[in-house]
Amino acid sequence: MTEPRWLSAVDQKAWRSYLTGSQLLSTQLDKELREKHGIGLPEYEILVRLSEHENRTMRMALLATDTTMSRSRLTHSVARMEKRGLLERSAIPEDGRGVNCVMTEAGWQLLQSAAPDHVSGVRSHLVDLLDPEEMEILGRIFTK
Repeated sequence: MTEPRWLSAVDQKAWRSYLTGSQLLSTQLDKELREKHGIGLPEYEILVRLSEHENRTMRMALLATDTTMSRSRLTHSVARMEKRGLLERSAIPEDGRGVNCVMTEAGWQLLQSAAPDHVSGVRSHLVDLLDPEEMEILGRIFTK
């Protein structure tokens, strides 16, 4: 059996810093959205993704991929949001198995209300803490 390539001290420090930092950032952004708008970060991301598509509509399978959620988790999240009147699901006529997710006007209004606060949080907890070069590097790292 081959010996694993263990992380160096520098690699280990960077890895742990990433894990801690990303978890703290997500937790804080989620908390702020819940307190101010009654919606969590995963639900906010669903609204954002839908807002970027024609008629604020996406196939559930594509929405799961785009939000990096499992199909099961997305289905549960969408069901909760549907009960709140933020989303609707509808069968795709051309495809007996496919289901579309559609943002309602209430979902759009919630997104319009939450987006400025979310962007402010992203700025204060990340963007404004880094210089432009660091932001560019961060973007390159996570698009590899």
